[in-house]
Amino acid sequence: MALNLTGSYQMVSQENMEPYLQALDINIALRKIVCLLRPSKEITHDPATGHMKIRTLTTFRNFDMDFTLGQPFSEDLGPVDGRVCETTVDWEGDKLVCVQVGEKEGRGWTHWVEGDLLHLEMRVQGVVAKQVFKKVQ
Repeated sequence: MALNLTGSYQMVSQENMEPYLQALDINIALRKIVCLLRPSKEITHDPATGHMKIRTLTTFRNFDMDFTLGQPFSEDLGPVDGRVCETTVDWEGDKLVCVQVGEKEGRGWTHWVEGDLLHLEMRVQGVVAKQVFKKVQ
C-alpha cells in the first residue's frame, strides 16, 4: 500500500551535493550557492488518484514538480541544469522512485520515509547525493 507523503519538510542534513552538481555540469559558482541552501519541501499527494506535487523552496530559486504516478511526462529541468528529461515517478515498495531519461545517464531520485524524516537520494552518472528532511506539518 502506498504511503501518503503530504506535508511540509525542512532539510536537516545533506551529503555529497557538490560532486552530484558537478556531474550535472553545474558551474562552480552556482554549486557553491546551492550547497549553502537549506531547502524546504511541500508535498501534496492524493493516493486515490496518484496525483502529486512536490515544491522545493529556497531563498535562491524554487522548483515545482506536478505529475501523476506511473505516467511519463516531459520534465523541464531548466531551473536546475537547463535540460529536459522524460520522467516517470512511481512506487517501488515503500519508496518513491523517479527515473529521468535524457542526456545524463542513470539520472533520478528516490524518496522514502523513516519516522518523521523524509529521505532523498539523488543519482546521476554513478554519483549519489543525499538529503534528509524533517516533517514540520
